[in-house]
Amino acid sequence: MLKVEVGVLALGSHQERHGAALPLDTDARIAEYIAREAVKRTGVNFLGVLQSSYELPCIKTGKHQSLGELAEELKDVIRDAKSEGIEGIVLVNAHGGNEKLEERLTEIENKLKVNLIFNSTICKIEGPHSGTGEVSIGAVLGFADKSRLKEHTSFERYPEVGFVGFEELRERYPWAEKHAREVLDRGIEVDESLGRGLLNEAIADVVNDTQRLSGQDDLR
Repeated sequence: MLKVEVGVLALGSHQERHGAALPLDTDARIAEYIAREAVKRTGVNFLGVLQSSYELPCIKTGKHQSLGELAEELKDVIRDAKSEGIEGIVLVNAHGGNEKLEERLTEIENKLKVNLIFNSTICKIEGPHSGTGEVSIGAVLGFADKSRLKEHTSFERYPEVGFVGFEELRERYPWAEKHAREVLDRGIEVDESLGRGLLNEAIADVVNDTQRLSGQDDLR
């Protein structure tokens, strides 16, 4: 089987509100950590963190870019990576809005002759925005401010937490209503055991994608 030179690229968001207990670049930090840990375990190439991010309509949590800008930055990184002999890239995403980028991946693959895998596992398993899962991950990685956890659930001041204060968003997206109800019903706590478990699951999935991609023999 032909071996493929593989890279791992992190996608997050850099200027997105995450309540009182988490920083604006929470998603980027989580994505970078997962990507770097996968690289350590597989020996592939770390390609950095994209600076652009996309957000869905009605989600007004900070500064994001258009989907087109995100795609163009990704293409630039791919071109640079290909010049270094990389033919496959695992995209490690920790920001839900970026999942819209998946719709453009086939076009990008065909145009740039590269193999891409989009891994958004952490988004799927961590639960509500700025909720227990994300706060617990932040605690494990050392950037959550646990002293502000009570303030974190002041939803009038921090409506983005669980999207509790975004009524239009909750009406538009059933998943947002589900997340808001979870936060309202269960509250938010720091559980470092949970945080480590979520990170380990996400890292293992990225490692699997990396190994699968590096062993492909059906290159474009």
